Amino acid sequence: DCVAVRLKPGELLRESLMQLVKEQGLSSAFVISCVGSLTQARLRYATSSDGSGTNPSEVLQRHMEIVSLVGTISQGGQSCHLHICLSDEHGRAIGGHLLGDDIVYTTAEVVLGCHAGLVFTREPDPATAFDELVVTAAPALKPK
Repeated sequence: DCVAVRLKPGELLRESLMQLVKEQGLSSAFVISCVGSLTQARLRYATSSDGSGTNPSEVLQRHMEIVSLVGTISQGGQSCHLHICLSDEHGRAIGGHLLGDDIVYTTAEVVLGCHAGLVFTREPDPATAFDELVVTAAPALKPK
């Protein structure tokens, strides 16, 4: 199954997608496609190479084209893991984990997929110190 939405200027990308998944009652949403632009995004980058073990983050505030958006949204929009790649007016790209506070500039046209036979949740993983994806089979529907 697929769900498509067009987000308008000023709407929040990450939060809107989580709300859409909740409203649609999706159990295992994943991003198929996203085209559009943002005026602001908060990104978290890979673990710092300085040995501190921290994951630096940054708020970007400028007009940026969405080059790619990938990831999963857990059952009922409870949590998500989204990575985004953005480009500036010179075509230079930057990407990372999308944390939120991402404001649509002109549009964000998003297509989400969902597999009715799966349920996505996120649980703490001691090996990574992050909530990680857990995939389970959806409960079987009983015939009426």
